[in-house]
Amino acid sequence: MRIRHPLTALALGLSLALPLAASAQQPAASYASVAQHYAKLVHASYADALAAAKDMQTAINAFIDAPSADTLTTARQSWLAAREFYGQTEAFRFYGGPIDDDKGPEGQLNAWPLDESYVDYVQGKPGSGFVNNPKFKISKASIARMNERGGEENVSSGWHAIEFLLWGQDMNDNGPGQRSFEDYVDGKAPHADRRRQYLRVVTELLIDDLNAMTRAWAPGAKNYGARFAKGGKESVRKIIVGLGSLSRGEMAGERMEVPLASQDQEDEHSCFSDNTHRDMVTNALGIQNVWLGQYKRRDGSQLAGPGVRDLVAAHNAALAEKTTAQISASLKATEAIQAPFDREIIGGAGAPGRQRVQAAIQSLTEQSKLLVDAADAIGIKKLTLVEP
Repeated sequence: MRIRHPLTALALGLSLALPLAASAQQPAASYASVAQHYAKLVHASYADALAAAKDMQTAINAFIDAPSADTLTTARQSWLAAREFYGQTEAFRFYGGPIDDDKGPEGQLNAWPLDESYVDYVQGKPGSGFVNNPKFKISKASIARMNERGGEENVSSGWHAIEFLLWGQDMNDNGPGQRSFEDYVDGKAPHADRRRQYLRVVTELLIDDLNAMTRAWAPGAKNYGARFAKGGKESVRKIIVGLGSLSRGEMAGERMEVPLASQDQEDEHSCFSDNTHRDMVTNALGIQNVWLGQYKRRDGSQLAGPGVRDLVAAHNAALAEKTTAQISASLKATEAIQAPFDREIIGGAGAPGRQRVQAAIQSLTEQSKLLVDAADAIGIKKLTLVEP
């Protein structure tokens, strides 16, 4: 299954600079120390994503309570800001952790692509979607129950459902969707009251899911994070599976190779807001965070400790340095992708935008190979990565 505007990093206070130098006082890394620090980093990342999403919820509720062009703009900006932190958490996937085990909420949080008509009206279908069906009871339980029911594109919940409700269909070649705030004003659009209710409830559901992820990794509790921190070598194997799978199968494969081949806007990750270019950057940054054991928190503080790089360096310093450089190069390659992404993928092989996307694909693919080599260097032989 595919788990499926522009904001600058500077504006959001995110550090996309070169990796920090390893502390000379830091003790030699071990399987145990890397797993323990990773658990702290994961919790900090989810806690920041949750805090940013709660700010988004506040802005969305303010918009729902008083729909206007200004409150809609603020709600959209809050969605974009929150995505900057959630995007970095995608490095914690693909190994059966709390986010994507059999009961995990990943598909409920971030599934795509989304069939817009499943949720609300689209061009040519003014009565489509749950919003326009009075027989559908809008509740967290019903929205969750209908998510991906009958097909992977039948997405009713998560970031991209909220995105669609805020921006609407993207019918604009040079920018995001242009949904009017009047869609939420009684007397201006059919079922405006249900649209307000759906947006409020689907946002509450997202907050619930992020709360669950934060609790699953919270320190000092009997939870998945505590078990992971004690997992030693097996936990480090899972960490590298997550990094390699996000690099090759998800980012290079589903999120870039597929739309590059189809040249179809519908295959774009955040197509309604035209925020796909930032999705790529934050995903790449999340990989770098884990590899280095470093994360810049939402409050500007720096969390640092032993990362996979340090463990690999103790066995093969040259490979650790090469992989670090490749991960940095991948981050720079994603930063070079221009908005809107749906224009980058158009044209022949020589089109500048397509070359920028292809360069990121190539760098991420090479990165995944080096991660496999890094695993081998520290004695991890069984490494099954998610492929495109």
